[in-house]
Amino acid sequence: MPTTLEAPEPKIAPAQTDFLPLEGTDYVEFYVGNAKQAAHFYKTAFGFQSLAYAGPETGQMDRASYVIRQNKLTFVLTTPLRPGNPIADHIYGHGDGVKYLALRVPDATSAWEETTKRGGKSYLEPRHLTDENGEVVISGIHTYGETVHLFIERKNYRGVFMPGFRKWETTYNPPSTGLEYVDHCVGNVGWNQMNPWVKFYEDVMGFRNILSFDDKDISTEYSALMSKVMSNGNGFVKFPINEPAEGKKKSQVEEYLDFYNGEGVQHVAIATKDIVKSVRDLQSRGVEFLKIPATYYETVLDRVGKIDEDLAPLQELGILIDRDNEGYLLQIFSKPVEDRPTLFFEIIQRKGAKSFGKGNFKALFEALEREQELRGNL
Repeated sequence: MPTTLEAPEPKIAPAQTDFLPLEGTDYVEFYVGNAKQAAHFYKTAFGFQSLAYAGPETGQMDRASYVIRQNKLTFVLTTPLRPGNPIADHIYGHGDGVKYLALRVPDATSAWEETTKRGGKSYLEPRHLTDENGEVVISGIHTYGETVHLFIERKNYRGVFMPGFRKWETTYNPPSTGLEYVDHCVGNVGWNQMNPWVKFYEDVMGFRNILSFDDKDISTEYSALMSKVMSNGNGFVKFPINEPAEGKKKSQVEEYLDFYNGEGVQHVAIATKDIVKSVRDLQSRGVEFLKIPATYYETVLDRVGKIDEDLAPLQELGILIDRDNEGYLLQIFSKPVEDRPTLFFEIIQRKGAKSFGKGNFKALFEALEREQELRGNL
């Protein structure tokens, strides 16, 4: 007989299998009126490098696509070569904007099967693209508006981007601005559409709602919105979803929906390891950011506590600060990068924080409202 009591073996709950394992954002593809000029803009202003090209010279007769990259951040800029095709129709309806949020997966066939059997509307059945460098498998489903999630499997590919593209080499390659990868992408949806799309991401893609903000959290004297943040299991892919809320005047989401002519991607948030350096560089290249009133900085450290950075350069550049239980973050928002007040970019540096800057919403909204008022859209 044993002289001591033996503890029973602990019962281990079975591990939940992730039916849609995501390895991060593979690329973001924009439909634009002039891809050659757009590529030049993003290289010059944001510090991307030339990577790959597809067009008539590569057998793609209806469009031209330029692929640019900076660290782990890849943009594809696509333009139609003739009117009367879906790309041209998309630009006519929406202006320049995000068409594809492409997600890296280990198995694009399984990703399509798992999401469509859970109610996802198929955009593209699994397709095998091959060339001398191997194979890329691509599939896709529809999400809000005319936006599409593509699933990209490239574990058996050694080429520069994917079959159908050739290496794009240019003598003009400005240095990087320190942008690293996509932190999150925010979608704007119509009245009372946030919760149905939350349910879509939960049911179809296995995401969970990690943060919610109502109209009390995100409001000013004049306008308001509601937002829920959806995240996949490993946190590599996060999609906040905004909808308008009642206010005295038109909110930024309503303005977006009016000018974009429907639901779509409002902004892409890009991570950096040194936001002061990145923003100085971006500003010097012509990227315009929202102006934050000096009064914001008078009390911000009372709210967020001690930070590693000096406050003066943050105030000079208009960088916002917020804290959660995990740490703090630094963030700044560009003005729209098109003439339509639609798509813009966020630059974000996380110092432990996993949240999305709730404490900055009022200052951010007031800055956005000043821009709306100048446009006559408030």
